[in-house]
Amino acid sequence: MGSERPYAKSQPLQIEELELDRPGEGEVLVRIRAAGLCHSDLSVIDGKRPRPLPIVVGHEAAGEVVEVGPGVSDLRPGDRVISTFVPSCGRCAPCAAGRPALCEPAFAANTEGTLLSGARRLRDSRGAVHHFLGVSAFAEYATVARNSLVRVDRSLPFDLAAVFGCAVITGVGAVVNTAQMPPGSVVAVIGLGGVGLAALLGARRLEARTICAVDFSDEKLAMARALGATHTVNARDEKSLDAIRDATGGGAQYVFEMAGSVPALEMAYRVTRRGGTTVTAGLPDLQARISIQPSRLVTEERCIRGSFMGSCVPERDIPRFIDWFRSGTLPVDRLLAERVSLAELNAGFDRLADGRTTRQLLMLGTGPQAV
Repeated sequence: MGSERPYAKSQPLQIEELELDRPGEGEVLVRIRAAGLCHSDLSVIDGKRPRPLPIVVGHEAAGEVVEVGPGVSDLRPGDRVISTFVPSCGRCAPCAAGRPALCEPAFAANTEGTLLSGARRLRDSRGAVHHFLGVSAFAEYATVARNSLVRVDRSLPFDLAAVFGCAVITGVGAVVNTAQMPPGSVVAVIGLGGVGLAALLGARRLEARTICAVDFSDEKLAMARALGATHTVNARDEKSLDAIRDATGGGAQYVFEMAGSVPALEMAYRVTRRGGTTVTAGLPDLQARISIQPSRLVTEERCIRGSFMGSCVPERDIPRFIDWFRSGTLPVDRLLAERVSLAELNAGFDRLADGRTTRQLLMLGTGPQAV
C-alpha cells in the first residue's frame, strides 16, 4: 500500500503464482473471466482504506463455477455467476431485516481479509494470503463463499456481467433503493466514474425530470449528456455551485455523491434543496471529516443518507437490473471502457486514479463474448 505514482513504474500489484485450496463447506471454486477495476481496489493500493497484506484485490467479477464444496446444492459446474462484495450470512439482525449489505459477519470477514467462514484459501511460500471483500478477483481462479455469488444467464457476456456486481448495484441501487427516488424528481450526480454514471442511468430509468451531472472531466461530462443528463457542470468552474443551483431550479431534491471526496460531499450537501436528500456512496480516506450546520438539518428538514452496495439485495436486484438492461432502459454496456490484462493492471489504476476512464475490465481466459 501507498506506493508512489505512477503505479506503472512502482508496481504495487505483482503477478505471482499462489496455492488455492479447494472449496470448503458452503464455498465455490470459480474461474474468473472478467473483473472490473474499481475505486475500492484503488483505496487499498493508495492506502486510504488499509487492509491486511499480502492480499489479492479485485471484487467486481464474473466467471463460471468449476467446483462446489459440501453444502452447496443450488450451483453446478459451468454455471455463470457474478460476485458481490458482501457475502451476507442471512442470519444476523441486518440480514433478517432485509438489509444484507450491512451483514455483520460479512463486515468482520471483509475487514480481516477472510472468507465468510473465517478461512483463508490462498497461500504462498510465506503463509496465508488475504482475500479482498471475500472475492479476490484479480486471479485466474477464486474460492469464495456461496453467498458471494449470484447465478445469471449464460447469454450475458462476462465483461458486461462483471459490472453488475459493483458499479451497477452501487450506482443504480443508490437511486432505486437508498433514495427510493420517485418519477419527476430533480437530481444531481457528482462524480462520473462507473458508479456515478450508473447512478445517472438509474435516475433516467426512474424518469427523473432534471439530471445535472458534475465532474472535473469534460470528456465524462460529454458522456453524461449522451447518457441522458439534461445539464452538465464542470466542478473546476469557480461558479460551479451557482451553475448547479441554476440547472436544478435552486437545488436538487436528490443529490448523489459518487466521487469519494470531502469537497464533493460538501458540494452535494450545499446544492441539495430544502427538504431534499443527499446520498453518498463514495469512500474517502478514513480520517476524512465534513463540516455542516446541524441546525439546517432541522430547520430545512434535510437528510444525508449513506448507501453501501446500493442498499441492494443482490439475488433480487441483480436479475432486475439485468432485465432493465435487456429491455434497453438501463444501457450499462456504455460504461465499459478499456479491456486490460494482468500485466496492465498497474497502468489501469493510474488511469483510474487520474479520473481518465469509466469502467476498465480485466479479461482472463477468454474474450468478452459469451461462450
